[in-house]
Formats: sequence, structure tokens, C-alpha cells
Amino acid sequence: MVFREPAYLRLHAASELTRRADRARARLASCDLCGRRCRVDRHVQRGVCGIGGQARLASWGPHHGEEAPLSGWRGSGTVFFGSCNLRCVYCQNYSISQTLADEEVPPEYLAEVMLDLQRRGCHNINLVSPSHVVAPILEALVLATKAGLRLPLVYNTGGYDSPEALALLDGVIDIYMPDMKYASTAVARRLSKVLDYPTVNRAAVREMHRQVGDLALDEDGLAVRGLLVRHLVLPQGLAGTRDILRFLAQEISKDTYLNLMDQYHPAHRAWDEPALRRRVLPEEYRDALEAAWAAGLRRLDGGDLRRWIG
Repeated sequence: MVFREPAYLRLHAASELTRRADRARARLASCDLCGRRCRVDRHVQRGVCGIGGQARLASWGPHHGEEAPLSGWRGSGTVFFGSCNLRCVYCQNYSISQTLADEEVPPEYLAEVMLDLQRRGCHNINLVSPSHVVAPILEALVLATKAGLRLPLVYNTGGYDSPEALALLDGVIDIYMPDMKYASTAVARRLSKVLDYPTVNRAAVREMHRQVGDLALDEDGLAVRGLLVRHLVLPQGLAGTRDILRFLAQEISKDTYLNLMDQYHPAHRAWDEPALRRRVLPEEYRDALEAAWAAGLRRLDGGDLRRWIG
């Protein structure tokens, strides 16, 4: 049986969690807590992400549609943050990620949300799109831990995370779940409006794996610690799937737990991009599965690759 208490409890016992929250708050004065490094003073104005010093909260609750090691039988305790540090033209959650419709909430409120999810029996706290709100998350976590929070933390990110933010999260996050969206800088710039996504993303994934290692499961199949990578296959090979799979196998680990996703569909402003106006074809997804198998990746969410490719 694999079991570990949540990582942040040790930092809390040594008062280090409070120091991390204080340091994160100080970095907002010239913000470098995501890959954009916009250097805005978020104490007095909004960053490029659209957020100031407090988080915007869109919704929260048990989620039964996440990866099996997260959802289990009681659900993953998802916390959906408003806004995002990416601007994906095909975003399926654009009403949350690319508007400022959600209200700002103080750390006390966010802490109570975490505790509510624990009371409702969720297996973990799943922080969705957290990169731009690392500081308020850490402040809320201090309060929630004092009040009895004991669930593992999942950092469910678009993968555009800075080393400064990840240093603050070292020993705090139990399960990192980054996207690896693109292998091409030009495609990332066109589709998500960010610079140097592959460079920033790969450095972040390396650091996440250094911190937590390969995904470890307990005897019930629930994730307790480690790295879980998501990659969305896009039409016409736009995501650079083969390059990303090769990177994971050769530079991270062949034991990387991978969700190779086939659910792309046109949304938001995808119709402005001719290549994005259709769903992924079965043969495109099959090619992605074969590439994962050829790279030596065997831990695919949903089962053994051989049931797809023979």
C-alpha cells in the first residue's frame, strides 16, 4: 500500500507554509508567478491574466469525470478559478477562462471552499487553472490547514508555469497535472497567445517531476503523489504530439502517467482557424496512440494501449 500524508502538512508544522504564502504575496508586486512574467504590480492593478491580488472563483464541487485515480468513487474536489494566463482560441471553458464575470474572493472564502470539499468526502483538492492565483491559493491553504484540511492537492494547470512559482510550491503540491499543449512556439503563439510555450512548459514539467516523481497510487487505485500529464490531440497534427510524447519518454520518464485526450471539438473562436473547424479524426488519434506506444509510454489513462493498436 502506498500512503503519504499531504506534503503541505510538514511545511505547515514548521511554519514554512506561512513563509511561502508571504513570499508569494510579495512577488505579486512585480509578478513573475506564471510563464508570462508580466511584472505588473498586482496589488494595485490586474496582470495580463486579468487578476489582481485575489482569486476569482467560478465554481467548485465533486467532479466524477476526471482521470480515474483522481475521481475515484467520491469525486475529485475541483475548484475552478476564473480567468487564465492562456488565451486559447479553442477553449471549451472560455466563459470562465476569458471573462471577468466571477467575483473576487478573499483567502478565507477559498479556505472554506477547500474544507467544504473535504467534508463532502472528495478524495483531493483539484485546483483548476491555478497558475495566475498561486499567491491567494497559498494564503488560503495556510488557513485551511489550520482548520483541519488533510486532502492531497492537485495542481491542474495549462502548463505555462514559472520556476519562481514552482519553487514556492515545492513540498506543497502532491499531484501535478500539467497540460503539454504544443511542441511548436509558432503554433502556441497563434492558438494560445503566449511566447515560448514549449520552452517554458518543458522546463515546468521537468521541475514538477523532480519534485514529485512518477504517479504513485494507493491500494484503491487513488493518486497520492506524482506527475500526471494531459495532452490534447489537435487536428492536422497542430499540437506536435509525436515530439511531446518523445520528450516525455526520453527526458521525463517512460512511467509517466499520460492522458492522451481525443475530445477536441471546435469552441470559442476555433472557427477562425481553418484547421480547428473539425474534430480529431479516428486515424489521427490512432496515430497518437501508436506514437505513445512506440515511444515506450505504457501508463495511459483508460487502459493498455494494446487494446487500441493491437
